Amino acid sequence: MVLGAGSGRRVCGCLLVVVVLSVLLGAPSAGAAPPSRDLAAYTGLGTWLDIYASKSAWRHPERQVAAMARDGARTLYLQTGNYKQSVDVVRRRAQGRFIDAAHAAGMRVVAWYLPSFSRAGQDERRALAAIDFQSPSGESFDGFALDIEATLVRPLRLRNQRLLQLSSRLRAAVGPSYALGAITPSPIGMSPSYWPGIPYRALARSFDVFLPMAYSTYRVHGSRATLAYLSATVGAVRAASGNPDVPIHLIGGLSGGMGAGETAGFMRAVARCAPLGFSLYAFPRTSRAAWTALTAPVPAPVAGRRSCT
Repeated sequence: MVLGAGSGRRVCGCLLVVVVLSVLLGAPSAGAAPPSRDLAAYTGLGTWLDIYASKSAWRHPERQVAAMARDGARTLYLQTGNYKQSVDVVRRRAQGRFIDAAHAAGMRVVAWYLPSFSRAGQDERRALAAIDFQSPSGESFDGFALDIEATLVRPLRLRNQRLLQLSSRLRAAVGPSYALGAITPSPIGMSPSYWPGIPYRALARSFDVFLPMAYSTYRVHGSRATLAYLSATVGAVRAASGNPDVPIHLIGGLSGGMGAGETAGFMRAVARCAPLGFSLYAFPRTSRAAWTALTAPVPAPVAGRRSCT
């Protein structure tokens, strides 16, 4: 429909009034984007430590953090527990020491927890216990990621329902400004009986960053195959989320099983796909040679993020 000249002036006048009132009243203008969350904790090179690491690792957090910082890690992803544990946060004293040491070294720390989805109250309580955790000096985790991989709940429809309910409750509990991560299996090469059709689009309403467990070491060998598998993973997550620019922290494989060729393929995938961050699992098994490759300058993407396949 084409408006006449007089109608156009009336519409413009109304819009001017709306804009002025919006400014005076502090209302957001039409089309304004919501406030962006700080995703710094998920950015760049990270490393992982789980609750099954050696007793020595958990007894000497300061020593572990010093080695991580020396090797070039910017974020430590630290497990606080899983559904099998008898407490909400395991090794509370060591958790606090890890946070304090990492912050003193200029590193960030993201907590992660593995829920069962079979005990909703326990899963929510333990996730929030990690989010609310403070060291004796008052330091907190810089983010929280939910480890989405347990398949105790069947059928799949019920499991997805429980997952989305927990995700929504966590988002509501932490508020709009807290950055949440979702650790998911890679959708590439997944067994049809495991977790087909992970609801990435729905999860994106609660989580800000996807951390796909793209464990190439289970699937392929060599630089080219590793590059192809990891690139396909990033492309699939972006497509499934409905957002080609969705933030992704790529977990490229089990570091203990990656040789020079596989690590090179991983870094080529990082260059091609330009994820927000990247890492290998886990710190105790990452060799000095791997750290050298991981900290080498990443060249500009050879293909845009939208074409990472």
